[in-house]
Amino acid sequence: MRSVLLIILSASACLSGSAPNYRAVSVFGVTCLSSKAVPVAKFKHMASVLAQYLDNDEDGIVDDPNIVNAMIAERALMVQFVNVPEAMQILSRYGNILDTFHWQEVFSFECFPQGSSQQNGFDATLEEVLHLVSSAGWTNAYPSAFREQTGSELCQAMDIARGGHFNNVPNNYPSSAWYHYDDQTCDYPCQATEYFYWLLTSILDAQSYPGRGNEIDNEWEPNTPARVQSRDLAGWALMHDPRFIFPTVLPDGDYR
Repeated sequence: MRSVLLIILSASACLSGSAPNYRAVSVFGVTCLSSKAVPVAKFKHMASVLAQYLDNDEDGIVDDPNIVNAMIAERALMVQFVNVPEAMQILSRYGNILDTFHWQEVFSFECFPQGSSQQNGFDATLEEVLHLVSSAGWTNAYPSAFREQTGSELCQAMDIARGGHFNNVPNNYPSSAWYHYDDQTCDYPCQATEYFYWLLTSILDAQSYPGRGNEIDNEWEPNTPARVQSRDLAGWALMHDPRFIFPTVLPDGDYR
């Protein structure tokens, strides 16, 4: 079984169909992987969201080759698990193999091809796929701007949003903070990854459907483009810097 997983995690073997219990697809050279227990519609949704983040105008050409090249160099891998028990089973046996990749997971139960809504909840595909793109792609393609370390432009903006520079999660954030993620297991680079996600998806208007603002304001307050523009001046400026090509349309999983 170990050798089977090694074959699965080889992009060429994945795409050759030599592992019948798994499915995989290459999105501009970045592999998406799941077991066949994952509904095919949800797997396709994950791959399409990745494609739309990388080719936002959907002309078949990546918007910024530097991002994709960085992801390929990092051996970026997007994995969809059916649920937590499946993830634990795979990780307990083959986590050492997965950890040779820069991988990010999303669970099938939190993936909503029909889109985010107050009834169903937030489509976590938008978050988890973006985490992979930002931490494997943006961070390595443009390190002075987006590395998840003190001093980058991203982290300077984040420190303003958090009300100060905190290597560790503080017991209480300053009242001036609008980004106050309080997960004690989320270290400084993790906080930067989450900040990138909140910032860009709010600008793309993913966080403003009915009820969402109240659901997330314990972590993030400016949940609309207008609120980001008026409150997070440094973050807004970075995400509109002409040096970079950011998505301007929120992925919907319907990649042409």
